[in-house]
Amino acid sequence: MSNPFQIWVDADACPVVIKDILFRAATRRGIALTLVANQPIRVPRSPHIRMLQVGAGFDVADNEIVRLAQSGDLVITSDIPLAAEVIDKGGFALSPRGEFHNRDNIGARLNMRDFLDTMRASGFDTGGPPALTQNDRKAFADHLDRFISGHRPRV
Repeated sequence: MSNPFQIWVDADACPVVIKDILFRAATRRGIALTLVANQPIRVPRSPHIRMLQVGAGFDVADNEIVRLAQSGDLVITSDIPLAAEVIDKGGFALSPRGEFHNRDNIGARLNMRDFLDTMRASGFDTGGPPALTQNDRKAFADHLDRFISGHRPRV
């Protein structure tokens, strides 16, 4: 039995605690999980988990995820433009903070990202993201579980 989707991780900036949640889910549910990064990342020994190292450079990992992801796949990323590209291909995106991105909400999130970029370019300090909280981790795990549960394995 195989799952009708796989999970791709924009792994360079993905928090360790989120990777651990993904490792457990992939192993327990038999889901293909691929971490894509510019540098080597340790992954547990599992037939379901692999690490794909790409060359250094701006958006190299993002471009590889977009190239490889297929309709129905889930991408874990906090990069809104990457999430939008995956959604355009028929995939889904989930941020490490538990924000689920889809066709219904990605436009608004892209607009907010662009607005904040404009503010920063104008000299306003918009601050960085807050530390990942226990509520963020729970939201991530809950969305991941709902997504996985909503996809029946192919027979």
